Amino acid sequence: MDWIAFLAEVEGNTNHLARDIPETMKGFARMGAAAKTNGALSEKTKEFIALGIAISTRCDSCIGFHVRSLVRLGATLDELNEALAMASYMGGGPAIAYSAKAREAFEQFSAG
Repeated sequence: MDWIAFLAEVEGNTNHLARDIPETMKGFARMGAAAKTNGALSEKTKEFIALGIAISTRCDSCIGFHVRSLVRLGATLDELNEALAMASYMGGGPAIAYSAKAREAFEQFSAG
């Protein structure tokens, strides 16, 4: 999968939706900003949690967004692999398949 092109398409579709439901999307953006604020947990730790949830719910676009954020936040491949091991342990076979997608996304976003 071309993760960069895929997320660009998702963002385009989301922007169209935001024109139709602006208050909902503004509320979602405010909630996301508040949830990601550094506190007892760092933003990077919170993004790893979000990635685990994205894998368990099998949300391709969520995987892409959270992996891209992890790359921006300086996550290492070792950190990613440990998080993917935990997600795979908790979710079994389906989580392994989606963890592999996250690993691929990490490679692509890291190269860009």
